[in-house]
Amino acid sequence: MTLAPTLTERLARARGDLRMGVPVVLVGEGAALVVAVEELDAGRLADFRALGQPVVALTLRRAETLKARAYDGDLARIAVPDEVGLEWLKSLADPADDLRLPMKGPLRTLREGRADLHRAGLALAKSARLLPAVLLVAIPDGPGLALREGLTLLALPEILPELTRLSPLHPVSAARVPMVASQAGRVHVFRPEDGGEEHYAIEIGRPDRSQPVLARLHSACFTGDVLGSLKCDCGPQLRAALAQMGAEGAGVLLYLTQEGRGIGLANKMRAYSLQDQGFDTVEANHRLGFEDDERDFRIGADILRRMGFGAVRLMTNNPRKIEMMEGCGIAVAERVALKVGRNPQNADYLATKASKSGHLL
Repeated sequence: MTLAPTLTERLARARGDLRMGVPVVLVGEGAALVVAVEELDAGRLADFRALGQPVVALTLRRAETLKARAYDGDLARIAVPDEVGLEWLKSLADPADDLRLPMKGPLRTLREGRADLHRAGLALAKSARLLPAVLLVAIPDGPGLALREGLTLLALPEILPELTRLSPLHPVSAARVPMVASQAGRVHVFRPEDGGEEHYAIEIGRPDRSQPVLARLHSACFTGDVLGSLKCDCGPQLRAALAQMGAEGAGVLLYLTQEGRGIGLANKMRAYSLQDQGFDTVEANHRLGFEDDERDFRIGADILRRMGFGAVRLMTNNPRKIEMMEGCGIAVAERVALKVGRNPQNADYLATKASKSGHLL
């Protein structure tokens, strides 16, 4: 019988559980019950306290904002005082009120013991597009609790390689789509095995697979691509790339669903709110607990290979995309600049891209 879920399927289930506020059980050297702080409610907080002394795990970026010592290097484990409630925990995770209530402490950061379970919990929360802040409580019998309560059980030796592995992508469907940029358009849909978002390839004309193809890796931007937001240059870049491919008669635009530099639309809106408080795009990401850029451009390289391309003329201003393509075995024969969309509203945004993210603007 092969009815039991595979490891990939159990990881997908765990991400769904966290998004609904359901705890998961992680087992390594010891075991812990883990829940995303963002989706925590008062009832579950009481349940955690009934099991022991809860601990909040935060990424180094968020810990730096809160002036909490990150003894584990990449994260901080903060003891949860008995007298604090749900609002205090949420304020550790979400920086929305940092300027109004900057003092969350004193915060007692743990330095003894292992942080493996905490690190895995944070990685799961990030992959679920949640704020990277998790509540954990140590439990003596992880498998037993998972079985009794019907919770998803994950073993660290199994999941740690999976959390950094690129999930295999498979073509699902393709069809002709005449577009303003070119009537010879075709959209290909690719679906990852891990239950994540689908990604799309827009093929213009019939590109010669033996030659470097004019290509762009475009990360989905709902606000820029759909709403015409003036806060970024994404919409103009999308349209300019398609127009140039149409003019040349061939090209491939990879539309990767990595909204907000890989943090998801909800967290991107949180970052926008922080930008309204005076922080730039990088600072806003850090205050939320994320890195400057959480995207994985290996996805684009994988799609190109599956479509039969081995070399590109890459339309980008981002040197990191070039490095990632070449590191994944896709030769970049030429960088094609794409400098469009500058306006008074996004001047600071573009300046930050150049000064902090190395974009060639």
